[in-house]
Amino acid sequence: MRSASVTADTLHGRANGSPGSRFFLMNPARTLPEARSTMSAEDCPAVLFVDEWLLVVDKPAGLLSVPAGGEGRQDCLAARIQARWADARIVHRLDAATSGLVLFARGAEMLRRMSLAFEQRIVGKHYVAVVHGHLARDDGEIDLPLAEDADHRPRQVVDPLRGRRALTRYRVLDRQGHDADAISRLELKPVTGRAHQLRVHLLSLGHPILGDALYAPPESAARFARMHLHATRIAFMHPHTRVPMLLDSPAPF
Repeated sequence: MRSASVTADTLHGRANGSPGSRFFLMNPARTLPEARSTMSAEDCPAVLFVDEWLLVVDKPAGLLSVPAGGEGRQDCLAARIQARWADARIVHRLDAATSGLVLFARGAEMLRRMSLAFEQRIVGKHYVAVVHGHLARDDGEIDLPLAEDADHRPRQVVDPLRGRRALTRYRVLDRQGHDADAISRLELKPVTGRAHQLRVHLLSLGHPILGDALYAPPESAARFARMHLHATRIAFMHPHTRVPMLLDSPAPF
């Protein structure tokens, strides 16, 4: 199988894979009685797992993770979850245009433990994306530093001088179509967690994500109703029970 590594200094090389870990897949049906909310089905995001210490929620595309500045931008995933679980604290965020799994900690101590796990990079996150074009390689890694584009916020850019290191591993799952209609379905593993990391890294390969209003050509956002990026898997050690956890959410595209 062909692989590649993209860095600030070179476009091709050998990818460094990471060994797989074994996790127990929790049965969401056993852990959901408390998740029944008084919210309408439209307002309450799907809760895949809940216990006394954690929640894992499936965020829909188009919903902010946390409140943002400006009129009409207070509705968000965190507010909707806290309306049902007042002690829930969001541990990490997804871009509004991205759908998929988000982890909440219940209480300050669980938030501290899970924030430390993210800082130590022992939480496994996998995404699925569909991009324009056919990638030349079947798998590889993109190691390009990212910084804010001060003139075009909130855009990020590859910046070898002032950027922070950002590392993404990818694997091609499928290729379809030809010429202008060519697309590739990818599995993505962000090793670091920079703003817009997956979106900018794929753009750097010449393969923007379908429907990405910030980084894809304007006709892509006009053609596709949403950005085709979904946080499909999260794996971590439960901060209280110490049971390995793995939860999946199939991509809705």
